[in-house]
Amino acid sequence: MSVCLIGAGLSGLAMAHALKSAGIDFVCVEKASDVGGIWRLPQAGEPGPGYLALHLNTTKQLTGYADYPMPASCPVHPRHSEFAAYLRSFAEWAGLVDHLELETTVASVRQESDGSWTVVTVDARGTRASRSFTQVIVASGSNTEPSLPAPLRGSDTFTGTFLHSYDYRDGSDFAGQRVVVVGLGASAVDIAVDLSRHAERTLLSVRRGRHVLPKQLFGMALDEIAEAPWWTSMSLEEQRRFIDQALLVARGKLSDYGLPEPDHPLFASAVTVSDEILPRIRHGGIVPKPAIDFLDGSRVAFTDGTSAHADAIVHCTGYRMAFPFLPAGCPVGARGSVELYKRVVAPGRPGLYFVGLVRPHGSITRLVEAQSRWVARLVAGEAVLPEPEVMHKEIAAYLSGIAGQYGQAGSASINVDVAPYLQELLSE
Repeated sequence: MSVCLIGAGLSGLAMAHALKSAGIDFVCVEKASDVGGIWRLPQAGEPGPGYLALHLNTTKQLTGYADYPMPASCPVHPRHSEFAAYLRSFAEWAGLVDHLELETTVASVRQESDGSWTVVTVDARGTRASRSFTQVIVASGSNTEPSLPAPLRGSDTFTGTFLHSYDYRDGSDFAGQRVVVVGLGASAVDIAVDLSRHAERTLLSVRRGRHVLPKQLFGMALDEIAEAPWWTSMSLEEQRRFIDQALLVARGKLSDYGLPEPDHPLFASAVTVSDEILPRIRHGGIVPKPAIDFLDGSRVAFTDGTSAHADAIVHCTGYRMAFPFLPAGCPVGARGSVELYKRVVAPGRPGLYFVGLVRPHGSITRLVEAQSRWVARLVAGEAVLPEPEVMHKEIAAYLSGIAGQYGQAGSASINVDVAPYLQELLSE
């Protein structure tokens, strides 16, 4: 038995720990020069979806590994460098370092007629290697390819700089500049807040309203609430009413801040967690604007008829889920949805597993650890999968349920509810 694990971020290290604990031989291939995934990239100065102002939105208690808690000296929401150092110390504590192949990129993964998997890698020296494995586990994350909107009318005339949040590093790079940030997701609000402390003017262009939540309510962190028995015993409608009422008391309506109200109920789409964006708007550091209508030289015209001059536009418009080293259609199907049994197993491709390809409202760590333990049992032959047709039925039922709550968008296919999904994994 031989296993190739791809990725040494939060999910990859959880999987590596589970494999080592089960006595399973493996190699962990990581394209970066150290473990940590997006959390180490800002400090390392490498391109990626991290930035210097990046902090955890979830608590250290639930984001740290169960077997290796984060130190008491860390704040409740550590910055990226603190979390990256913690992930490195976990790799050393768990004895994973000898299994790592750093600065090694996966070029292709293909299944042979005998069921084995051929993995082709390229190391830092450009040396190409082809090896055979019985199992492949993908833990490389989904924030890999920046998603940019269609070119704006007049883009070819814009005299400033276009960039995606993937390319953003630090607000000081824009000192004295006029910047428009596009979006209202986690990276958009983080970057707008960061820029507002350096730029001459920071505008936040929002096309569609989104629910904005603080990091804690009633003295409890959101991820702690998500796992609390009193919360999980509520129906979805009861949960929505509870949070809506709490938010109304805590900060009023989003329209009071110049932001559009969401056109969908809470938990029908991803939420944005931030303690800073609304106060920065109230203090004038950030000025909300609607969608961009067109560009004309340095002038950015918005759909409400107003305009402003800008030196840079930062598109915080998310990422595409891309796995170019895998066979076409795996794990993202023809309709753009991730099609995995229990969000882990690729039906019809025995020996191929995915860890961490889920998006919960709360910390992902306990889910990833449960996924990893189950995959380790599957690899060791201690657990058995159903027939492919049974797995396809489970996937169809799951995607149908997700569509009912989150809509038909392909990115919604990785949404999970923490407590029910964790229980589902534990039952496996």
